[in-house]
Amino acid sequence: MLEIGIFGATGKVGKVLVQEILQDKSARLASVYVRNELDYNVPPETMVTEDMNTFVESSKVIIDFSSKEAAQKLLEHAAEHPIPLVIGTTGLDKTHFELMEKCAKKMPVLYAANMSEGVAILNEIVAMVSKKLRDYDIEICEMHHRLKKDAPSGTALHLAESAASARGLDSSVFKIGRDSKDCERKKDEIGILSMRGGDIVGKHTIGFYADGEFLEFTHTATSRVTFAKGALRAAEWLIKKENGLYNMQDIFRL
Repeated sequence: MLEIGIFGATGKVGKVLVQEILQDKSARLASVYVRNELDYNVPPETMVTEDMNTFVESSKVIIDFSSKEAAQKLLEHAAEHPIPLVIGTTGLDKTHFELMEKCAKKMPVLYAANMSEGVAILNEIVAMVSKKLRDYDIEICEMHHRLKKDAPSGTALHLAESAASARGLDSSVFKIGRDSKDCERKKDEIGILSMRGGDIVGKHTIGFYADGEFLEFTHTATSRVTFAKGALRAAEWLIKKENGLYNMQDIFRL
């Protein structure tokens, strides 16, 4: 039985994740970390706490869908008290990734801006096509609900990184939005556009454009359940791994 702790259990994905765990016969909701009162019921045997030590000690693996500030506190604690971590919080910065690398020397850590299995495969496809169609222009458009706090989405940035890396490039070629008069494309530029509105769970389109033809790939998330199921699969996979930093593509490597 996989003993899972949920960090960020009051968030949109966190709530869905809790329900998925309660329906999974191979997993148990061991602990839930909350800063305020939990607004739904969990089994009586689940540890509900605001004490980080108690939370970590009650779990065998932790899944995080919180905020960037909370994720940093979790990583700082884990660096001193190792435990397998699945990090799904977005909007992270250099400090977070440095902490992940520090933690990964002591425990297995899996980070993904998008826990969808489809997106994991899409990143593999994007890298392959980007390398094969070396001279094609690349543009990425991402759409999310009106309440999303970060832009571009972590998924869009990861897609851009996959495309750039396949061409031997880095993030310096990213063009995030276009709002000036001089918008003519530069060589190797990868454009990223963000749209926000309604209750869109997530839609990402990456296109490869040439004179006379273009090729587009679109992934659409219609429910947050896909992120919860992906995170559960990641936890089940990660618990068996050695220390190191992993991503969803490692699970579905083509």
